[in-house]
Amino acid sequence: MKRIIMLLALILTFINVFSQEPATKSDSLRKDALNVFMNASDYIRKEIPYVNYVRDIKDAGVYIISTHQRTGSGGSEITFFLVGQNENAGMLDTLSFVTSPDETQDERRIKEVRTLKMGLMRYVAKTPLSKYMNISFSESLSETVSSDKWNSWVFRTSFNGWLDGQQSYKSTNLNGNFSAGRVTKDWKINLRARYNYGKDKFDIDNEIITSENNSKSLRALVVKSISDHWSFGGSMSLGSSSYSNFGMSTILMPGIEYDLFPYSESTRRQLRILYSAGYNYVNYIDTTIYNKTKEGHLQHSLSVSYEVVQKWGSIDVNMEYSNYLNDWSKNNLSINGFMDLRIAKGLSVNFGGGASLIHDQLGLVKGGATTEEVLLRRKELATQFQYFTSFGFSYTFGSIYNNVVNPRFGNSGGGGMSFTTSY
Repeated sequence: MKRIIMLLALILTFINVFSQEPATKSDSLRKDALNVFMNASDYIRKEIPYVNYVRDIKDAGVYIISTHQRTGSGGSEITFFLVGQNENAGMLDTLSFVTSPDETQDERRIKEVRTLKMGLMRYVAKTPLSKYMNISFSESLSETVSSDKWNSWVFRTSFNGWLDGQQSYKSTNLNGNFSAGRVTKDWKINLRARYNYGKDKFDIDNEIITSENNSKSLRALVVKSISDHWSFGGSMSLGSSSYSNFGMSTILMPGIEYDLFPYSESTRRQLRILYSAGYNYVNYIDTTIYNKTKEGHLQHSLSVSYEVVQKWGSIDVNMEYSNYLNDWSKNNLSINGFMDLRIAKGLSVNFGGGASLIHDQLGLVKGGATTEEVLLRRKELATQFQYFTSFGFSYTFGSIYNNVVNPRFGNSGGGGMSFTTSY
């Protein structure tokens, strides 16, 4: 073992000595470049080479937080928050761009780099590298903006299916989706229709076991903006589900929401409180454990959602309570959350999980489920709780700089050694 360690040390010394490069003018410029901390892709490093990408936020002259949220067209709004520190303390910038759902990955990353370049300019302007920068505008501008003949409506449809099998097993799955949406400053309208069908067939010792499931749903959400903190609206859903024993379910839930922070800051922080109350009517496929074939109830729900993105990480937590008004013992309380924290130089941890207390399973089939339905999760089973959890951490150390891109033999990067574990 001692010989192996000595051999490894000798090899590392040899590599280190022969990989040293002589100092050049470009190296002198590199020392004076702006230190930036961000989650940068290889493409960003190639297209913006005049800054140093550092691994630890404390070494940066500016750190960049990026967030994204879906737009009404099905694309994304990407926002970069540039926060100066050290020699740039007190400087703060926010830049955004929007992608459409039909853009390619290359088109999206070109927009990303162009936006970052604009945001970094006033920071780079304070470095000796500024005298080598050139700024240009490459497109002519029209004095008018063409009107939108679709009035902000966006439609999307998809259908997919797959088959797989072997000698003793066959599976068929079909899925269809249709959606229509319109998002403006004052209104948010989402309509969605879904269809799902699945069938599994097993041949076990010449005994054929077949299991099927299908579900259909039509959902609508309409929300009206009242102010930068208040909004009201409602949702409606129609659907059927063999898993939940719903022949036809109808739910109408108007509600009102308050955000402690302005909606304009939603990509950085949110604390939303939503109260909804409405009516739920169900025709069941099979008789339930309460000897019902159909029933309707008033119900209400209260949910609190908190989201924040900062330089130390991010938190996303949601808690919701609901119950039927005719019987408050039929209720459901759930909490779900995810936290990603940077706790020290090179060390970050993440936690995720959720739990529910369930006392509102009105549609459980009288007589239960077969063994096949239990194993394949084709029928909803009685339970008073459910939960999930996840945990992980990562640690990275080595050189603080992370500028070079080298794609040879694949994209396994250098820049230090890392250990990652999760379960």
